[in-house]
Amino acid sequence: MSKKEDVDAAKLEEYIEKIHYSERYSDEEYEYRHVILPRPLFKMIPKQFFNPDNTGTLRLLTEREWRGIGITQSLGWEHYEHPNHMSFFSDDQRTSMSRS
Repeated sequence: MSKKEDVDAAKLEEYIEKIHYSERYSDEEYEYRHVILPRPLFKMIPKQFFNPDNTGTLRLLTEREWRGIGITQSLGWEHYEHPNHMSFFSDDQRTSMSRS
């Protein structure tokens, strides 16, 4: 690994540690939480992860994709679209209750 790659990896780790996870909240069907990425991490996300409409918002990411950018959640969480363009995740209450 080159010196530049070492620096980039260290920065990435630092940014991942600064990801903010909201408290969980729920309705009758799902459990939710939102995730706020630090701006420097957001800028490192591959262009193909963004909506093609040039709004600067993420498209719906697969579990592999959102885990690949450093987001960590227990199994069962899914990225879903929310009208205010924040990244929200949901987990089926029935699934999470069976895991508890």
